[in-house]
Amino acid sequence: MLITRASEYAILSLIVLSKASSPMDSETLSKELSIPKSFLAKILQALAKNNILKSFKGVNGGFVLQKEPKDINMLEVMSAVEGKAPAVFECAPSREDCPSDRAKICSIWPFLNKLQGKIDLFLAELTLADILE
Repeated sequence: MLITRASEYAILSLIVLSKASSPMDSETLSKELSIPKSFLAKILQALAKNNILKSFKGVNGGFVLQKEPKDINMLEVMSAVEGKAPAVFECAPSREDCPSDRAKICSIWPFLNKLQGKIDLFLAELTLADILE
């Protein structure tokens, strides 16, 4: 599946954080977006680990965008929270990497590979700033 709940929640969180004037903690974001706090905390940590968010500890702690919205693309966001690049189909990126002995006779792989490339390019070009417009 291309857009999972984790990706959806990550994008929603980034939208809220982009409009916040100070760091927001996971509990506040969780309540505002009606997302389970433990699930959201993992998403926010993944975004921070991948330098999309910056986290602050302490009483006034929370999360803020580490980059400008124009510098955050959806491919990096989705890859950060999913732990891998988003895929439209479960297929190897090359015929040589295919775990099946049917790769050489697979007639749909070229189409799916081309589709994946177009989606990757679209997501790499789509920024948080575009979504905020």
